[in-house]
Amino acid sequence: MSSEPSTRPAPVLPHPLPGAVGLSHLNAYEWEAADGVCGGSPHLHLVCTEAYVVTGGHGAVQTLGPGGYREIPLEAGSLAWFTPGTVHRMVRGGGDLRITVLMQNSGLPEAGDAVFTFPPEVLADPDRYAAAATLPARTGPRAEAAARKRRDLAVEGYLPLRAALLAGDDAPYLAFQRAAASLVRDKVPGWRELWRAGALAAAERTGAQLASLESGDPAHLAEAGTYATGPTRRGGYGMCGRRDEYELPGVTIARRNG
Repeated sequence: MSSEPSTRPAPVLPHPLPGAVGLSHLNAYEWEAADGVCGGSPHLHLVCTEAYVVTGGHGAVQTLGPGGYREIPLEAGSLAWFTPGTVHRMVRGGGDLRITVLMQNSGLPEAGDAVFTFPPEVLADPDRYAAAATLPARTGPRAEAAARKRRDLAVEGYLPLRAALLAGDDAPYLAFQRAAASLVRDKVPGWRELWRAGALAAAERTGAQLASLESGDPAHLAEAGTYATGPTRRGGYGMCGRRDEYELPGVTIARRNG
């Protein structure tokens, strides 16, 4: 395979959010897990940094990374973010927890750039993983039951990873990262096109605008515009909680795994 960059022009997305980020709102799951904690499904992203902006309630985000286990308190006004490879789990602190999620690289997190911490035997079988990760419906009792089952399976695989890191053993965590990378490998060509059309195109557009200003030609300002929208789905079942989504071009792509 050639290592030369593609010469095809990247498709231009109409009016992306600033920096071509993705956006959603989450209300942490109230379901109690096996360790007595109420919260979401632990997972990691392979190429995207994700940020939590806390808008209400309190709780924490638990993370696993090269530095070990961390629990970062969350309350209204808090901001926390984590880079690719960081396992994260949003948990309640005895009450409601609401956050706005900012996702790097447009719709990549919604196109599969997330892998649950399922047990190793599930991660080793792509078909079994897909069956466990995919919800049977977008809303309703079947979706809720499947989302809760998925969360519980992710916690089942997460707790041994955390215990090993706390004991100073990072081998299970590193093995999970390798398994996650293997699961998504075939998706990378599609992700590259989304990145080219979204985040890369937005950055290149800024470069062109800077060049125009430097040359004394502010013609792009004639394209100024204002845009507004609202959530296109409320109360969906996301990885960490009930989710309000904005299905904008290149920003939120309907998640195959909920």
